[in-house]
Amino acid sequence: MAEYIGFLRGINVGGHKKVLMKDLKSLVESLGFTGVRTYIQSGNLVFSAEEGLDHSGLISEKIVEKYGWEVPVLVISPTEVQEILDACPFPDTQKEKSYFMLLYQPPLTTDIETTLNFESAGEIFYITPKCVYFYSELPSGKSRLSNNFFERKLNVIATTRNYNTLKKLLEMSN
Repeated sequence: MAEYIGFLRGINVGGHKKVLMKDLKSLVESLGFTGVRTYIQSGNLVFSAEEGLDHSGLISEKIVEKYGWEVPVLVISPTEVQEILDACPFPDTQKEKSYFMLLYQPPLTTDIETTLNFESAGEIFYITPKCVYFYSELPSGKSRLSNNFFERKLNVIATTRNYNTLKKLLEMSN
């Protein structure tokens, strides 16, 4: 058994695709995963499961079966989450106020190059194969850049979490 962290994209946002965390916990436990814990209402999981399984696919299929709609699910190891945090290019004062757009697959180099040409005052981003690191001086909601922007420009699925959420999930996984 190995420890994993799961991220569901787009649940409980604006009243759409509502999933109670106790129901999500039960759903994941029904797959035989153990030690299942959830964190806040945005679809964060920590669990143990056999290695070598398609954890993302199994959780996605179970959600379709129970709710009738698809939800992209990203499952990675705590080590990978730590590597993403460690690779953040921002100084600590910005890092702790940054957003991490976790990519479900690496974007094409041409899409990265095109996206890097985009600029927005007060907003900084770096793109890696696993994550878009994003920092904004603008108040929340005023940013021109968003998860949806990067998904469209990079042609990938992404889900965004802040620094504190990733740190908390790492703590929960230990």
